[in-house]
Amino acid sequence: MSEHPNDYIKPELMACCGAREIRDGDRVIVGTGFPTMAANIAKHTHAPNSVMMQEAGSYDAVPRRPALSVGDPCLNPGAAMIGGLVEIMGMFLQRGWVDVGFLSGSQVDKFGNINTTVIGDYYNPKSRLPGSGGANPIGSLVKRVLIIALHDTRRLAEKVDFVTTPGYIDGPGARERWGLPKGTGPWALITNKAVLKFDEETKEAYLASYHPDSSVDEVVKNTPWDLKVADDVHETEPPRADEIRVLREILDPNRMIKIYEGRGYV
Repeated sequence: MSEHPNDYIKPELMACCGAREIRDGDRVIVGTGFPTMAANIAKHTHAPNSVMMQEAGSYDAVPRRPALSVGDPCLNPGAAMIGGLVEIMGMFLQRGWVDVGFLSGSQVDKFGNINTTVIGDYYNPKSRLPGSGGANPIGSLVKRVLIIALHDTRRLAEKVDFVTTPGYIDGPGARERWGLPKGTGPWALITNKAVLKFDEETKEAYLASYHPDSSVDEVVKNTPWDLKVADDVHETEPPRADEIRVLREILDPNRMIKIYEGRGYV
């Protein structure tokens, strides 16, 4: 297998991008799909001492197939702990012991705020969305939030219609003014076209890398704010052979990740 196999699909690339943001020893709170794939790729490659947890209560699970929900029984055998919401969201998250959290939403803006509540006016909405679930405490309290989103002018926004989960709210210092812990907040926005990072000074998302079938111009065109471009912007590294091997031979031999292509992640 070559160093970078060329038969990967976009969801596999996005999962690898998420995995590369995880460091050895990180505690990572995940849901299902991309986040679980990413956390497990990291654990099987460069971050063997990272630990994955689900808000429903499993800690350091070793599932033999992709979990279909955060309470999927496949997460139980071999897990270091089976607890509940109180243990994960209280004991770990509220104590500040979670390093990385994955989130997504119907709208994401330039400060990493996420909307999963309503599109349009709150009292006269175009559509009503499911709400926060565990996203708000995860976005409020983990040290590095990784956001997964489709890259178009409908999912990305200059300003979200409703802040369900706070990113950097309206800019530098806002999280602290609202009482959120220092050293927390959005870290990367991983889309089907690019990886955006958040500027340390302005707290705005900027273009760090564009995926192999995209370009700086295409990413800028599909971003509804004045997107800044990093001086060292470059093409995203394609999935490596060891990452693809872990995905296809250990984590997802039936390639369930392909369902994301049907959801627009192409």
